[in-house]
Amino acid sequence: MSKLDKESVIGISALLVHAANIDEIYSSQEKDLVKNFIKSYLQNEDANEILKKAENIEHNSNQLLSYTNVIKQNSMDIKKDIIEHLWKVIISDNSIDQYESNLMRRICGLIYFPDKECAEIKLKLLNSK
Repeated sequence: MSKLDKESVIGISALLVHAANIDEIYSSQEKDLVKNFIKSYLQNEDANEILKKAENIEHNSNQLLSYTNVIKQNSMDIKKDIIEHLWKVIISDNSIDQYESNLMRRICGLIYFPDKECAEIKLKLLNSK
């Protein structure tokens, strides 16, 4: 898998934090999932530090979906990995509400990621729980 630069990882992490926050419960399990994403791209960085930056961006930004532009420029493999991480965060509390589903549909549309593939990732993760 190719690499994302630090700024991209921070922006995408903010999107993950947003997905975690959308149901108004931001659990430590969700934070760990976001940190796992960060570590998968930036092994030599402090994941807690990057998570704090991402939380800050998420908190202060109503333009969060602008980070989808960063994702859109990447390979299908990276898009798939990001969609998988988003679903992991959303599924972690064992419930998917309409806002979370809507967010995923919007993100997939903005990054040109096939709905069918998004649904397959979601099912795979649900079945592996």
